[in-house]
Amino acid sequence: MHAFVQGVGIGASLIMAVGAQNAFVLKQGLKRQHPMPIAALCSFIDAVMIMAGVAGFGHLIQAFPLVKDIASIGGALFLFIYGAMALKSSFTEHTMEQATQHKGQTLKAAVLTTLGISLLNPHLYLDTVVLLGSISTQFAGNERSMFGAGAVLASFIWFFSLSFGARFLSPLFQNPKSWCYLDRFIWLTMWAIGFGLIFPYFN
Repeated sequence: MHAFVQGVGIGASLIMAVGAQNAFVLKQGLKRQHPMPIAALCSFIDAVMIMAGVAGFGHLIQAFPLVKDIASIGGALFLFIYGAMALKSSFTEHTMEQATQHKGQTLKAAVLTTLGISLLNPHLYLDTVVLLGSISTQFAGNERSMFGAGAVLASFIWFFSLSFGARFLSPLFQNPKSWCYLDRFIWLTMWAIGFGLIFPYFN
């Protein structure tokens, strides 16, 4: 149980950090557009990466830095484009009614966006496969598996809570300015992460 609880705690501390994935899940949850598939997909991706890390695949990522380079540049471009779309949206007045009634993204588009934001972000691999994988080495046998299971549980709880808990913020987003602030927060988050991904290549 000690390994399981430690997995939950460390996994939650990494997953709950403000990032592109969390910002996207929050907005889709507020708009009530495909919250279940998006939360499930984010949790599933994390689960696969965490278990890969526990199984020792972190050494492969460290051995092939080209994989990280491709993900960094591709991820930065994706985040810049998505951030620009959020910035553009911030200049359009929205209401809670418009957001929930508007068709928005199709399920296919939402799934593809979720995959892009998740898989094109090198931090996903570094936090789950490399970092959690490295921490798991302090445990042996079943304890290592329990550590991974704890981290996976933390991911599922977080994404489903964020996706479905977002609707409790609905009263706040009755004010059109709240949507403007959210879109600009998403824009800043996406671009900050994007610049962070490519900054090392200019040094």
